[in-house]
Amino acid sequence: MIDNPRTQSGFDFEEVYTRAFFGKVLALLTGRRDRTHLLSFEEVKEKIRCHDESYVGMQEVPIDAIVGSVGRYKDFDRTFLPLTRESKERWRRVDEAYYRDVVLPPVQLYKVGDVYFVKDGNHRVSVAHERHMAYIDAEVIETRCRGPLTAQTEAEDLEESGARAYFLEWSRLDELRPGQDIRPSAAGGYHDLEEHINVHRYYMGIERKQPVPLWDALTGWYDDVYMPVVRLVREHAILQSLPGRTETDAYLWIMDHLHDLRQRYGDQVAPEEAVNDLMEHQREQEREHHIKTSTREAIFQRIASIFKETSHHD
Repeated sequence: MIDNPRTQSGFDFEEVYTRAFFGKVLALLTGRRDRTHLLSFEEVKEKIRCHDESYVGMQEVPIDAIVGSVGRYKDFDRTFLPLTRESKERWRRVDEAYYRDVVLPPVQLYKVGDVYFVKDGNHRVSVAHERHMAYIDAEVIETRCRGPLTAQTEAEDLEESGARAYFLEWSRLDELRPGQDIRPSAAGGYHDLEEHINVHRYYMGIERKQPVPLWDALTGWYDDVYMPVVRLVREHAILQSLPGRTETDAYLWIMDHLHDLRQRYGDQVAPEEAVNDLMEHQREQEREHHIKTSTREAIFQRIASIFKETSHHD
């Protein structure tokens, strides 16, 4: 037992506040400003289309899965170190309670996907972090969202998550085709996909000579346009030459090239021809890069050889 928990809690706060300060400076210097604050629950709700809250009850929640706050997201960093001195007294009281073995009430959390946001109990979570506790008792309210959210999600990722949530809300493809994994790496890719679907719907209407329901166009596009191209992507192992990209990125890339080829040679050009043309172009670029690299290495070796010969003569 600490002799003076009140005094010790004051020392503890100064230590964590100092660590938070230097962490904030480091984040600013390295361009990682998004790591200086928690995620905002209200911003997340708005961007990834959260709805239908339901009370889950008491649970033990992993501390590392708590990534944001309802109202105090600017008062703590992503590891819940306090960023302001206004937190000092409340933080000290919670810290002192731990020293005195006082049982504190559970915190209240919102669950969104795989992560949690503090509704009440930010200082308790902060002190629990400092005590290296793995779990914390919490009353949990779950809210359903269409957009993905994980413990690795950062503020800058919310734009992509929001675009995905909007796309799924508009298309309902996660319901129409539950196994789908449509995921462009850039938020703008969802707008391009929406445009593809609308164009497909337009031509389906011309062919049928009547309006086509959106769900019909969506499933037709997914089954007859998107997945055949994705199968070509897998067959030709295209992603091996596109590190960090997704199958959806490859689909958009191929469809853009197919459009260009059809503009030049007519609508008879098939998607597989577009894939073959792109792959050949990629191989040509790799050959050119290899030639340039080999030539540069040969020049360097020759220069080194001349320098070595000159040194021997000296």
